[in-house]
Amino acid sequence: MSDLNKLTIAGARDALRKGETTAVDLTMACLTAIDAGDALNAFVHKTPEIALEQARAADARLKAGDAPAMCGVPLGIKDLFCTKGVPSQAASGILEGFRPEYESTVTTKLFEAGAVMLGKLNMDEFAMGSSNETSVYGNAVNPWKVDDRQLTPGGSSGGSAAAVAADLCLAATGTDTGGSIRQPAAFTGIVGIKPTYGRVSRWGVVAFASSLDQAGPMTKTVRDAAIMLQAMAGEDPKDSTSAAVPVPDFEAALTGDIRGKTIGIPREYRMDGMPAEIEALWQKGAEMLKDAGAKIVDISLPHTKYALPAYYVIAPAEASSNLARYDGVRYGHRAKLEAGDGITEMYEKSRAEGFGHEVQRRVMIGTYVLSAGFYDAYYNRARKVRALIKRDFDEVFAQGVDCILTPATPSAAFGLGEMADADPVQMYLNDVFTVTVNLAGLPGISVPAGLDAKGLPLGLQLIGRPWEEGDLLNHAHVLEQAAGFVSKPSKWW
Repeated sequence: MSDLNKLTIAGARDALRKGETTAVDLTMACLTAIDAGDALNAFVHKTPEIALEQARAADARLKAGDAPAMCGVPLGIKDLFCTKGVPSQAASGILEGFRPEYESTVTTKLFEAGAVMLGKLNMDEFAMGSSNETSVYGNAVNPWKVDDRQLTPGGSSGGSAAAVAADLCLAATGTDTGGSIRQPAAFTGIVGIKPTYGRVSRWGVVAFASSLDQAGPMTKTVRDAAIMLQAMAGEDPKDSTSAAVPVPDFEAALTGDIRGKTIGIPREYRMDGMPAEIEALWQKGAEMLKDAGAKIVDISLPHTKYALPAYYVIAPAEASSNLARYDGVRYGHRAKLEAGDGITEMYEKSRAEGFGHEVQRRVMIGTYVLSAGFYDAYYNRARKVRALIKRDFDEVFAQGVDCILTPATPSAAFGLGEMADADPVQMYLNDVFTVTVNLAGLPGISVPAGLDAKGLPLGLQLIGRPWEEGDLLNHAHVLEQAAGFVSKPSKWW
């Protein structure tokens, strides 16, 4: 078989079980593609020795007939996941040289299922960003290109999105705090799902905002997302926020039948200045679901307009608390001190040198909103707004709505450097359609559904009921089949 790196997870699973290829051959094809794709800057730490060792072990399991669905599947791992003995820096200078002595629960589960780690993937520093331009490794590049202009792959899981879209790996792990799986998936023409908060363990994932962070798969198809999520999900005694909820067979849920289901279209997501092609794609998506037998209804989520301000109070507040541990004492970057410097100077210099500008900005915002005199005015008020946003969703689902359809992003991928030095609020607006899902703890998925006038991918987002990822994936599967999105970036790298 040729072009093994272009296989889907489902395709690779079937080929491996039939003996049409081996995990080693599949891994070698991806390693070759990764080396040829250095211009994308998607992989920041390559692990070929580990990959081949895991591939050989996967082949042994396949030969013995002990082959879970992910056995032998080569993956990229976002640099936010701790991987034992392998650099895990969250794309930050403050974690320079950090090689964990432990494995994250997600990667442990994937490796137990026989998956192969090709290396660590680029991202925005500490997952703070929407364009992958805050990384200490430099930005990843979108494999889609227009007019010789390099485009962002989105963020923070930009390296994951670029690697999957360019067929450097069969799939990748991502994390989503305010849209960091779904926005880059939409920008690169792939599928990305953020599960219900608590569905996937956060243990061993470097924390950004602990009440919002959730890991999920980034894949080439909805079926692949179902297969990979199955391997990642489950209760973890090491993570008190992981839920004791049974993990169903997500792939079996892909029946393709949504007759009688109700799809909500929230009026508040029709933003002023929304591009006509985003509006048209949204309408087309609704028609596709209607043609499949679903009922389309208008709904209201009245507190949506407060979501971005609430998110950009809560997330920085939690980041300020979480990032206080990086002080240059136990691990990571420590500044060179001058004579007379004490512990305070060591903290200040190490953090000033180790953290990038966007991380510093958010830590300062978070510290401010948590400070005496401002805690009630900002942080407590944002928490109350969050509760109202969740209540909006609860009421809509209680009225019989099964899924909610929205755009995934307010635009197609933009050029690298176009927003980085502008008003940071303009960058934050990329999360306008996604942050509500994190604030409410719901599952959400981005599905590639069309191209814009310049030939760049556009995604649609489906939001599901809590713990109903199977139903959500089935709706996404129907939308994927109806949209028939098969476009791939023209290779230039």
